Amino acid sequence: MNRAVWERRLQRIWYENSKAAMLLLPFSALYCAVAVLRRLAYRAGWLRSVRLPVKVVVVGNLSVGGTGKTPLVIALAKRLHQDGLRVGILTRGYGGRAARWPQIVTPDSDPQQVGDEAVLLAARTGLPVIAGPDRVVAARRLLDVTPCDVLISDDGMQHYALQRDVEIALVDAARGLGNGHCLPAGPLREPAGRLKDVSTVVALGDSPLAEWAMTLQPGAARRVDSPSHTASLDSFRNQTVYAVAGIGNPDRFFAMLRAAGLDIRTRAFADHHRFRSEDLRFDDSRPVLMTEKDAVKCRAFAQHDWWYVPVEAITGATFDDWLRKTLE
Repeated sequence: MNRAVWERRLQRIWYENSKAAMLLLPFSALYCAVAVLRRLAYRAGWLRSVRLPVKVVVVGNLSVGGTGKTPLVIALAKRLHQDGLRVGILTRGYGGRAARWPQIVTPDSDPQQVGDEAVLLAARTGLPVIAGPDRVVAARRLLDVTPCDVLISDDGMQHYALQRDVEIALVDAARGLGNGHCLPAGPLREPAGRLKDVSTVVALGDSPLAEWAMTLQPGAARRVDSPSHTASLDSFRNQTVYAVAGIGNPDRFFAMLRAAGLDIRTRAFADHHRFRSEDLRFDDSRPVLMTEKDAVKCRAFAQHDWWYVPVEAITGATFDDWLRKTLE
Protein backbone atom coordinates (compact mmCIF):
# COMPACT_ATOMS: atom_id res chain seq x y z
CA MET A 1 0.00 0.00 0.00
CA ASN A 2 1.51 3.35 -1.04
CA ARG A 3 1.85 6.43 1.13
CA ALA A 4 -0.99 8.33 -0.54
CA VAL A 5 -3.46 5.57 0.37
CA TRP A 6 -2.26 5.59 3.99
CA GLU A 7 -2.71 9.36 4.15
CA ARG A 8 -6.27 9.04 2.84
CA ARG A 9 -7.11 6.40 5.42
CA LEU A 10 -5.69 8.45 8.26
CA GLN A 11 -7.62 11.50 7.15
CA ARG A 12 -10.85 9.52 7.21
CA ILE A 13 -10.06 8.52 10.80
CA TRP A 14 -9.21 12.08 11.77
CA TYR A 15 -11.98 14.00 10.01
CA GLU A 16 -14.92 11.60 9.69
CA ASN A 17 -15.43 10.55 13.33
CA SER A 18 -14.18 7.06 12.64
CA LYS A 19 -14.44 4.57 15.48
CA ALA A 20 -10.92 3.45 14.63
CA ALA A 21 -9.67 6.58 16.41
CA MET A 22 -10.75 5.09 19.75
CA LEU A 23 -8.23 2.30 19.38
CA LEU A 24 -5.42 4.84 19.05
CA LEU A 25 -6.38 7.08 21.97
CA PRO A 26 -3.83 5.60 24.43
CA PHE A 27 -1.03 6.45 22.00
CA SER A 28 -2.50 9.93 21.52
CA ALA A 29 -2.53 10.53 25.27
CA LEU A 30 1.16 9.66 25.43
CA TYR A 31 1.96 11.86 22.42
CA CYS A 32 -0.01 14.73 23.93
CA ALA A 33 1.75 14.42 27.28
CA VAL A 34 5.18 14.46 25.66
CA ALA A 35 4.26 17.54 23.59
CA VAL A 36 3.04 19.42 26.67
CA LEU A 37 6.05 18.47 28.78
CA ARG A 38 8.44 19.45 26.01
CA ARG A 39 6.89 22.91 25.73
CA LEU A 40 6.93 23.36 29.50
CA ALA A 41 10.60 22.38 29.55
CA TYR A 42 11.41 25.19 27.15
CA ARG A 43 9.31 27.71 29.07
CA ALA A 44 10.96 26.73 32.34
CA GLY A 45 14.44 26.94 30.85
CA TRP A 46 15.21 23.23 31.25
CA LEU A 47 15.67 23.10 27.49
CA ARG A 48 17.58 25.98 25.93
CA SER A 49 15.90 28.45 23.61
CA VAL A 50 17.64 31.24 21.74
CA ARG A 51 16.70 34.88 21.25
CA LEU A 52 18.07 36.29 18.00
CA PRO A 53 18.98 39.96 17.44
CA VAL A 54 16.16 40.27 14.87
CA LYS A 55 12.39 39.94 14.93
CA VAL A 56 11.09 36.41 14.40
CA VAL A 57 7.65 35.63 12.96
CA VAL A 58 6.51 32.02 13.17
CA VAL A 59 3.79 30.68 10.87
CA GLY A 60 2.51 27.23 11.75
CA ASN A 61 -0.44 25.09 12.68
CA LEU A 62 -1.59 22.45 15.13
CA SER A 63 -2.77 19.91 12.59
CA VAL A 64 -0.71 17.99 10.11
CA GLY A 65 -1.43 18.51 6.44
CA GLY A 66 -1.97 21.59 4.33
CA THR A 67 -3.58 24.70 5.79
CA GLY A 68 -2.05 27.31 3.47
CA LYS A 69 1.12 28.02 5.46
CA THR A 70 3.44 28.39 2.49
CA PRO A 71 1.21 30.86 0.56
CA LEU A 72 0.81 32.91 3.73
CA VAL A 73 4.57 32.95 4.36
CA ILE A 74 5.09 34.16 0.79
CA ALA A 75 2.49 36.90 1.22
CA LEU A 76 3.88 38.07 4.57
CA ALA A 77 7.46 38.10 3.29
CA LYS A 78 6.51 40.19 0.26
CA ARG A 79 4.50 42.69 2.30
CA LEU A 80 7.17 43.20 4.94
CA HIS A 81 9.77 43.56 2.21
CA GLN A 82 7.60 46.20 0.53
CA ASP A 83 7.52 48.03 3.87
CA GLY A 84 11.29 48.39 3.61
CA LEU A 85 12.29 45.57 5.95
CA ARG A 86 15.04 43.11 5.14
CA VAL A 87 13.30 39.73 5.30
CA GLY A 88 14.73 36.22 5.46
CA ILE A 89 12.83 32.94 5.43
CA LEU A 90 13.53 29.77 7.43
CA THR A 91 12.08 26.43 6.38
CA ARG A 92 12.56 22.79 7.28
CA GLY A 93 13.61 21.57 3.86
CA TYR A 94 11.26 18.63 4.28
CA GLY A 95 12.01 15.82 1.84
CA GLY A 96 15.43 17.20 0.96
CA ARG A 97 18.33 14.76 0.83
CA ALA A 98 21.22 17.18 1.31
CA ALA A 99 24.19 15.63 3.06
CA ARG A 100 24.72 18.77 5.14
CA TRP A 101 22.34 21.28 6.68
CA PRO A 102 21.50 24.11 6.62
CA GLN A 103 21.34 24.88 2.91
CA ILE A 104 21.05 28.29 1.27
CA VAL A 105 18.21 28.00 -1.23
CA THR A 106 17.81 29.76 -4.59
CA PRO A 107 15.10 29.44 -7.26
CA ASP A 108 17.47 27.11 -9.15
CA SER A 109 18.19 24.81 -6.20
CA ASP A 110 17.45 21.12 -6.58
CA PRO A 111 14.21 20.31 -4.72
CA GLN A 112 15.48 16.76 -4.27
CA GLN A 113 18.27 18.20 -2.12
CA VAL A 114 16.58 21.06 -0.25
CA GLY A 115 12.85 20.25 -0.45
CA ASP A 116 10.07 21.45 -2.71
CA GLU A 117 8.67 24.13 -0.38
CA ALA A 118 12.09 25.70 0.07
CA VAL A 119 12.57 26.13 -3.68
CA LEU A 120 9.04 27.47 -4.04
CA LEU A 121 9.64 30.07 -1.30
CA ALA A 122 12.85 31.24 -2.97
CA ALA A 123 11.28 31.41 -6.41
CA ARG A 124 8.13 33.27 -5.38
CA THR A 125 9.70 35.83 -3.04
CA GLY A 126 13.19 36.46 -4.42
CA LEU A 127 14.28 36.82 -0.79
CA PRO A 128 16.98 34.96 1.18
CA VAL A 129 15.79 31.45 2.08
CA ILE A 130 17.60 28.84 4.13
CA ALA A 131 16.51 25.27 4.80
CA GLY A 132 17.46 23.09 7.73
CA PRO A 133 15.92 21.01 10.51
CA ASP A 134 17.60 23.08 13.27
CA ARG A 135 15.98 26.50 13.03
CA VAL A 136 18.50 28.19 15.34
CA VAL A 137 21.49 26.95 13.34
CA ALA A 138 19.75 27.86 10.09
CA ALA A 139 18.84 31.34 11.32
CA ARG A 140 22.38 32.07 12.46
CA ARG A 141 23.77 30.87 9.17
CA LEU A 142 21.37 33.09 7.24
CA LEU A 143 22.26 36.13 9.34
CA ASP A 144 25.95 35.41 8.70
CA VAL A 145 25.28 35.50 4.97
CA THR A 146 22.90 38.44 4.70
CA PRO A 147 21.62 41.12 7.11
CA CYS A 148 17.95 40.81 8.03
CA ASP A 149 15.46 42.75 10.12
CA VAL A 150 12.82 40.02 10.24
CA LEU A 151 12.97 36.24 9.92
CA ILE A 152 9.84 34.29 9.00
CA SER A 153 9.85 30.66 10.09
CA ASP A 154 7.67 28.47 7.89
CA ASP A 155 5.93 25.70 9.86
CA GLY A 156 7.82 26.67 12.98
CA MET A 157 5.29 26.55 15.83
CA GLN A 158 6.76 23.43 17.41
CA HIS A 159 10.41 24.55 17.04
CA TYR A 160 10.66 26.04 20.53
CA ALA A 161 14.45 26.31 20.53
CA LEU A 162 13.96 29.49 18.48
CA GLN A 163 12.20 32.24 20.42
CA ARG A 164 9.61 34.23 18.50
CA ASP A 165 8.07 37.70 18.60
CA VAL A 166 4.94 36.87 16.63
CA GLU A 167 3.26 33.47 16.38
CA ILE A 168 0.58 32.97 13.72
CA ALA A 169 -1.42 29.74 13.76
CA LEU A 170 -3.34 28.61 10.70
CA VAL A 171 -6.46 26.46 10.67
CA ASP A 172 -8.47 25.06 7.79
CA ALA A 173 -12.06 26.26 8.21
CA ALA A 174 -13.42 23.26 6.31
CA ARG A 175 -11.59 20.71 8.44
CA GLY A 176 -11.22 22.58 11.72
CA LEU A 177 -9.23 20.54 14.22
CA GLY A 178 -10.67 17.25 13.03
CA ASN A 179 -11.73 14.98 15.87
CA GLY A 180 -9.70 17.08 18.33
CA HIS A 181 -7.24 14.32 19.23
CA CYS A 182 -3.46 14.39 19.05
CA LEU A 183 -1.52 12.06 16.77
CA PRO A 184 -2.03 9.27 15.90
CA ALA A 185 -5.78 9.15 16.75
CA GLY A 186 -6.23 12.68 15.43
CA PRO A 187 -4.41 15.26 13.33
CA LEU A 188 -3.09 17.49 16.13
CA ARG A 189 0.60 17.98 16.91
CA GLU A 190 -0.29 19.65 20.22
CA PRO A 191 -3.48 19.92 22.30
CA ALA A 192 -6.15 22.28 20.96
CA GLY A 193 -5.63 24.62 23.91
CA ARG A 194 -2.32 25.66 22.38
CA LEU A 195 -4.24 28.08 20.15
CA LYS A 196 -4.93 30.26 23.20
CA ASP A 197 -1.23 31.08 23.50
CA VAL A 198 -0.45 32.21 19.95
CA SER A 199 -0.39 35.83 18.83
CA THR A 200 -3.30 35.29 16.46
CA VAL A 201 -5.16 32.62 14.51
CA VAL A 202 -5.81 32.84 10.77
CA ALA A 203 -8.32 30.56 9.08
CA LEU A 204 -8.34 29.43 5.48
CA GLY A 205 -11.99 30.35 5.11
CA ASP A 206 -14.31 31.49 7.89
CA SER A 207 -13.90 29.76 11.24
CA PRO A 208 -14.97 30.58 14.81
CA LEU A 209 -11.49 29.47 15.88
CA ALA A 210 -9.83 32.37 14.07
CA GLU A 211 -9.56 36.13 14.31
CA TRP A 212 -8.78 36.57 10.62
CA ALA A 213 -9.98 34.92 7.41
CA MET A 214 -7.70 34.09 4.49
CA THR A 215 -8.53 33.07 0.95
CA LEU A 216 -6.32 31.53 -1.74
CA GLN A 217 -6.80 33.28 -5.06
CA PRO A 218 -5.70 31.36 -8.16
CA GLY A 219 -3.74 33.16 -10.82
CA ALA A 220 -3.25 32.40 -14.48
CA ALA A 221 -1.83 28.97 -15.25
CA ARG A 222 1.87 28.88 -16.19
CA ARG A 223 3.69 26.32 -18.27
CA VAL A 224 5.93 24.15 -16.11
CA ASP A 225 8.77 24.15 -18.66
CA SER A 226 8.40 27.86 -19.44
CA PRO A 227 6.69 29.88 -16.69
CA SER A 228 6.64 33.03 -18.80
CA HIS A 229 3.95 31.36 -20.94
CA THR A 230 0.59 31.88 -19.26
CA ALA A 231 -3.00 30.87 -19.92
CA SER A 232 -6.17 31.85 -18.11
CA LEU A 233 -8.08 29.11 -16.34
CA ASP A 234 -11.03 29.97 -18.58
CA SER A 235 -9.02 28.76 -21.58
CA PHE A 236 -9.15 25.22 -20.18
CA ARG A 237 -12.93 25.12 -20.14
CA ASN A 238 -14.91 23.05 -22.65
CA GLN A 239 -12.39 20.24 -22.37
CA THR A 240 -11.38 17.63 -19.82
CA VAL A 241 -8.00 18.14 -18.14
CA TYR A 242 -5.95 16.14 -15.67
CA ALA A 243 -5.55 17.67 -12.23
CA VAL A 244 -2.52 16.45 -10.25
CA ALA A 245 -1.67 17.28 -6.64
CA GLY A 246 0.90 15.96 -4.18
CA ILE A 247 0.09 18.28 -1.30
CA GLY A 248 -1.35 17.96 2.20
CA ASN A 249 -4.94 18.46 1.05
CA PRO A 250 -5.28 17.66 -2.67
CA ASP A 251 -9.06 18.04 -2.56
CA ARG A 252 -8.69 21.78 -1.99
CA PHE A 253 -6.77 22.16 -5.25
CA PHE A 254 -9.30 20.05 -7.12
CA ALA A 255 -12.19 22.06 -5.67
CA MET A 256 -10.52 25.30 -6.76
CA LEU A 257 -10.29 24.07 -10.36
CA ARG A 258 -13.91 22.89 -10.34
CA ALA A 259 -14.99 26.27 -8.96
CA ALA A 260 -13.25 27.85 -11.96
CA GLY A 261 -15.53 25.79 -14.22
CA LEU A 262 -13.03 23.12 -15.26
CA ASP A 263 -13.88 19.50 -15.97
CA ILE A 264 -11.10 17.55 -14.31
CA ARG A 265 -9.85 14.02 -13.88
CA THR A 266 -8.03 13.93 -10.57
CA ARG A 267 -4.82 12.19 -9.57
CA ALA A 268 -3.78 12.62 -5.92
CA PHE A 269 -0.34 11.75 -4.58
CA ALA A 270 1.15 11.80 -1.10
CA ASP A 271 2.34 15.15 0.27
CA HIS A 272 5.88 15.97 -0.96
CA HIS A 273 5.69 13.11 -3.48
CA ARG A 274 8.88 12.71 -5.53
CA PHE A 275 7.46 12.91 -9.02
CA ARG A 276 8.81 10.92 -11.92
CA SER A 277 7.82 11.38 -15.55
CA GLU A 278 5.88 8.12 -15.53
CA ASP A 279 3.65 9.44 -12.73
CA LEU A 280 2.16 11.89 -15.22
CA ARG A 281 2.00 9.61 -18.21
CA PHE A 282 -1.61 9.35 -19.35
CA ASP A 283 -3.27 7.54 -22.24
CA ASP A 284 -4.20 10.71 -24.10
CA SER A 285 -2.83 14.17 -24.74
CA ARG A 286 -5.06 16.20 -22.45
CA PRO A 287 -3.44 19.11 -20.58
CA VAL A 288 -2.17 18.52 -17.05
CA LEU A 289 -2.71 21.10 -14.30
CA MET A 290 -0.75 20.84 -11.06
CA THR A 291 0.11 22.88 -7.98
CA GLU A 292 3.09 25.20 -7.97
CA LYS A 293 4.77 23.14 -5.25
CA ASP A 294 4.56 20.06 -7.46
CA ALA A 295 5.78 21.95 -10.50
CA VAL A 296 9.21 22.68 -8.99
CA LYS A 297 9.81 18.91 -8.89
CA CYS A 298 8.60 18.32 -12.46
CA ARG A 299 10.34 21.09 -14.38
CA ALA A 300 13.32 18.89 -15.39
CA PHE A 301 11.09 16.52 -17.40
CA ALA A 302 8.01 18.68 -18.04
CA GLN A 303 5.98 18.38 -21.24
CA HIS A 304 4.66 21.39 -23.15
CA ASP A 305 1.07 20.75 -22.06
CA TRP A 306 1.85 20.64 -18.33
CA TRP A 307 0.76 23.72 -16.40
CA TYR A 308 0.80 24.84 -12.78
CA VAL A 309 -1.67 27.15 -11.04
CA PRO A 310 -0.12 29.63 -8.58
CA VAL A 311 -2.20 30.97 -5.69
CA GLU A 312 -2.00 34.16 -3.67
CA ALA A 313 -2.93 34.35 0.01
CA ILE A 314 -5.36 37.20 0.61
CA THR A 315 -5.79 38.37 4.22
CA GLY A 316 -6.78 42.02 3.89
CA ALA A 317 -5.33 45.36 4.93
CA THR A 318 -6.46 45.13 8.56
CA PHE A 319 -4.37 42.01 9.10
CA ASP A 320 -1.38 43.71 7.50
CA ASP A 321 -1.81 46.66 9.86
CA TRP A 322 -2.03 44.31 12.85
CA LEU A 323 1.20 42.58 11.85
CA ARG A 324 3.08 45.85 11.41
CA LYS A 325 1.93 47.18 14.79
CA THR A 326 2.71 43.91 16.52
CA LEU A 327 6.23 43.86 15.10
CA GLU A 328 6.76 47.44 16.18
